[in-house]
This record gives sequence, C-alpha cells and structure tokens, in this order.
Amino acid sequence: MAGRVIAITGAFGVLGSAVARRAAEQGDHLVLIDSASVPPDGLVEACGSPLVLGGVDLTDRGSASQAITSAYNACRGLDGLINVAGGFAWQTLEGGDPLAWDRLYAMNLSTAVNASRSALPYLKLSKAGRIVNVGANGAIRAAAGMGAYAAAKAGVHRLTESLAEELKRDGVTVNAVLPSILDTPANRLDMPDADFSAWVSPRDLAAVILFLVSPEAQAVTGALIPVTGRV
Repeated sequence: MAGRVIAITGAFGVLGSAVARRAAEQGDHLVLIDSASVPPDGLVEACGSPLVLGGVDLTDRGSASQAITSAYNACRGLDGLINVAGGFAWQTLEGGDPLAWDRLYAMNLSTAVNASRSALPYLKLSKAGRIVNVGANGAIRAAAGMGAYAAAKAGVHRLTESLAEELKRDGVTVNAVLPSILDTPANRLDMPDADFSAWVSPRDLAAVILFLVSPEAQAVTGALIPVTGRV
C-alpha cells in the first residue's frame, strides 16, 4: 500500500485525523480536505508532507471538483477517496428544525456524491481505485430523534451499492463502513454515564477503512460493513 495517493474528506475531524495518521504510518501520500480552514495541531506533522486543502465546501459541486482536481494534479495521481465528511444532529420531527433534514442530507450525502463524482476519472486511471464511505449502523433502523441523520446516511448506503455496481468493470471498488458510537470527546461529553469501552475507537475504525482502500481488498465491493464494537 506504500506510496499510494489517498484523499480524505473531513480530514480535520476526529475520525478523519485518525484515518490520516494511520495511513501516514503505512507510507501513503495524503490529501487532507476539510471545510475548516486550519487543521488541528500536530496533524500535518504526523502525516509527513500531506497536501492540505482547507476551506473546501464539498456540498458545492464546483468546489469539490476543484479540490479533487488540484489533488490529482499536485500528486500526479489518485488511488483512493475516503469520504469521512459529515455531520450529526439529534432532534425529533415534531420539535426539530425542518431545515435540519436538508442540512444533514447536504453534509453527509451531497459531500460524498460530489467528491466521488469528481474523483471517478482519476480513480479509473489507478491500478486499484478505491472509494470508502462512512455510513452509520444507526441508519439500519433509526431510533427516535435520528430520522434526519439516518435518512442521510441511508442515502450513503444506497450510493455505495449503486456506485459499486456502476464501477465493477472499471477496477474501482466502493464500500462503506457502518460504525455505531465512536469514542470521541464530544460523545463522552454527551453521554457521560455510558460504558466508553464498548464504543468504537476512531483508530480501530480507521484500520477497517484502510483495509478497504488497500489493493488487498480488490474482491470486496458494494459491501456495507458494520463496525460496532460491543454496543
């Protein structure tokens, strides 16, 4: 896997950073893409000499295309796209903001659609093109207050399956991981009485993602893989 060019969206967040750090340990050339302007302290240093593209609005097709094209031109290739960018909000339908449905759709599904569409011409040129999306185990059966988020992530699941079929003859695989609760500072703050040891660590989820983006995963496509820890 060493020397491959991997683009990660949402790279400045907790999961994106974990994926980037673990990929850097394997010797990949990284493109870190995020809507935030500045990466967190230590990330760039941990990733060697990544191409950093901050302030990118992936909900906009033009911005997504410009970022992915810049990545391809700068790195002279693109072998993998990991769509981590997304967002979460808990709210009931009766008391919540109706616009949250559009917002979560844009943050979770449109970002993956726009980045993937922009990357396809370049991934087809790779000997082992890979797309890995981040879905959600909570989108299999939505709990109360999870409607908007689950609907958006269910869209990611269907995108994964459909695009995998579309690209079968092009040598590009498309898969998704479906995590349960990630062990992040924000989730610990929101659920202080939970058993954190049962949750999925970002680094463990990153390991599954990086297997799927590797040449060794050539036989896996269209898969929705639960990564749920002991939840």
